[in-house]
Amino acid sequence: MEERLIGTVSRGVRAPIIRQGDDIAAIVAESVINAANSENIAIRDRDVVAVTEAVVARAQGNYASVDQIATDIKSKFIDGTFGVIFPILSRNRFAICLKGIARGAKKIVLMLSYPSDEVGNHLIDYDSLDAAGVNPWTDVLTEAKYRELFGIVKHPFTGVDYIEYYRELIESQGCEAEIILANDCRKILDYTDCVLTCDIHTRERSKRLLKAAGAKVVYGLDEILTSSVDGSGFNEKYGLLGSNKATEDTVKLFPRECEGVVEKIASILNKETGKNVEVMIYGDGAFKDPAGKIWELADPVVSPAYTAGLEGQPNEVKLKYLADNDFKHLSGKELKDAISEYIRKKDDDLVGKMASQGTTPRRLTDLIGSLCDLTSGSGDKGTPIVWVQGYFDNYTV
Repeated sequence: MEERLIGTVSRGVRAPIIRQGDDIAAIVAESVINAANSENIAIRDRDVVAVTEAVVARAQGNYASVDQIATDIKSKFIDGTFGVIFPILSRNRFAICLKGIARGAKKIVLMLSYPSDEVGNHLIDYDSLDAAGVNPWTDVLTEAKYRELFGIVKHPFTGVDYIEYYRELIESQGCEAEIILANDCRKILDYTDCVLTCDIHTRERSKRLLKAAGAKVVYGLDEILTSSVDGSGFNEKYGLLGSNKATEDTVKLFPRECEGVVEKIASILNKETGKNVEVMIYGDGAFKDPAGKIWELADPVVSPAYTAGLEGQPNEVKLKYLADNDFKHLSGKELKDAISEYIRKKDDDLVGKMASQGTTPRRLTDLIGSLCDLTSGSGDKGTPIVWVQGYFDNYTV
């Protein structure tokens, strides 16, 4: 058999513009098959086909309006005055949600984490905090104190002063706004005992700490729109988490019932090609921009659904470790043969073994989802489907 010289390949697959009511599973499968035929590439067992959550939610029509968000907020915060803590700084991810939250409130005490939100969008940098003698772990800053110390600071990529932006957005809905900066969720209780916590990955801890500290009413963003409100879309597990701006008055929610979608795509591909293809739905990957310091990962999970073959973590050895240690006396074909034999006989579970050090200890869906997110991008590539080949290959295959 001729030696394969290409490893993992990730391809963005173009698809039609997806509309509400479309059969997303059929479109994804057909798009991949058409792409394979047009490029004369064979679909293989254990290929991975991934589709972005955005088009799945769009096909489902999973949308909600500002008014529908406001209605749910009013039902949960009867008094109308409450804290909104730890939102991310994003016009796409949070601004329209905040618009709906404010429309359903009389007064909001908005508490921002600093110097950045949890996904790395910075209000200010650590050097500025150090110069001002501010300790972000203990100090609570009012908006006035923040302005006194730092003035107007705009995000380097977006050009937005998020404190001003969020204040104006709240007030545009006829809601009073007070803004503070703190990193201990319990500090909001000095202002109100009713809290909507908007953090994504630390939300359960925030809820637990707030309730233990005596908060009267505590909800997370994942508990807003968990069922339909006046005909809205919803997400029973994640609520408003993972939503994106659709229009100035609507958001697209994270998709629901995703397991059936991935299984249907896999079934169609198997029927049409005879191959067992893994399928996943992906949202934000997890990677840090070295200049802007932004982690992606604004979705509650990288993958809300995937086929069974994508469960677990990689079980890999580090080739350079083997070359520098176990087989340092070998070179050329002897080295290749020795490493290949080692891989063929490697343990089924390499956790804690020296030969696996330096490999990435992450779940397969998080790794592949990050690869897919980088491949598809978020702009005008028009490739909401990603076809990955060779991901499960190793040096011997």
